[in-house]
Amino acid sequence: MPGLLRKTAGLAASYEVVLTPLYATAAILVGFVSVVWGADRFVHGAAALATNAGISRLVIGLTIVAFGTSAPEMLVSAMAAWAGSPQMGIGNAIGSNVTNTTLVLGAAAIVRPLQIHSRILLRELPVLLGITIVAWAFLWDGNLSRAEGLVLLGGMFLLVFWIGLQARKEASEGADPMAVALDSEIPAPEPTWRALLAFLGGLVFLLLGSRILVWGAVGIARGLGVSEFVIGLTLVALGTSLPELAASITAARRNEQDIAVGNVVGSNMFNLLGVLSLPGIIRPDAVVSRVVVTRDFPIMFAVTVLLLLLALAGTPHSLGRRRGSLLVCVFVVYFVMLFARPS
Repeated sequence: MPGLLRKTAGLAASYEVVLTPLYATAAILVGFVSVVWGADRFVHGAAALATNAGISRLVIGLTIVAFGTSAPEMLVSAMAAWAGSPQMGIGNAIGSNVTNTTLVLGAAAIVRPLQIHSRILLRELPVLLGITIVAWAFLWDGNLSRAEGLVLLGGMFLLVFWIGLQARKEASEGADPMAVALDSEIPAPEPTWRALLAFLGGLVFLLLGSRILVWGAVGIARGLGVSEFVIGLTLVALGTSLPELAASITAARRNEQDIAVGNVVGSNMFNLLGVLSLPGIIRPDAVVSRVVVTRDFPIMFAVTVLLLLLALAGTPHSLGRRRGSLLVCVFVVYFVMLFARPS
């Protein structure tokens, strides 16, 4: 694996080559397909290995599956920072959360109004808000230090531990609605060698796909004359959120409403802790643009609060089609604003 990382890191030198729009677009498309397919295989293999090891299906669903939807963002953020574009990684983390909360949840709610019954999910929403505040405070001084990155990364492991405790608690108290729905998401037991092959193959495609995606995104940014941060907020964030979009819309169509919301909430927590931490750890000397603190993070915080209010307002807690349409409109306005006033 270190050898593979060195080889993919060596592609950073090719960023100096000016890509034509056609090659840059092709690189982005190939990168997206590789990342999405790799994430699916990675999660499938990891979940199958955990099942074979006798780990609870609910724990697998709430940790490995939720973490897997953030795997594209994590790998893209790491590769971007490694290649000297930490701003793209930071933009990816923030943009993915805005995209998840507005476009992904909004689209799922339009497909089918989402009622939230899960006790686990209702506990996770305030935790997501708290994590958002901590991450915002770390970026306030215009720099994300290695120590702050390590704190965020450590928080991700604490989050996994806490979610595991919640899963065990719910298992003892009775079936949680999300636990019942998650059971169908876990792959059936299969030979360990096949699960390991899927896990490693998915990881390889994630690594290579994320590197190609960043390569193409940098080329697009230079060709359009916009900052790599804006490309991270928009194009890269939208692409790496495709697994969440597909998973939440599919869950909504299957009437697995808590899963549709849970995918987004879990992914957003992992994005802030796992994805945002990597630029700080890999490139601690990078300066965070002031616009991140004064424009994009407040917007991300606002849509998180909006989600909390919309989800918890009324009984039963729900996101209907009107509220979903409102979230999608927020997404469209945000993207138009970014390109109208890029930074």
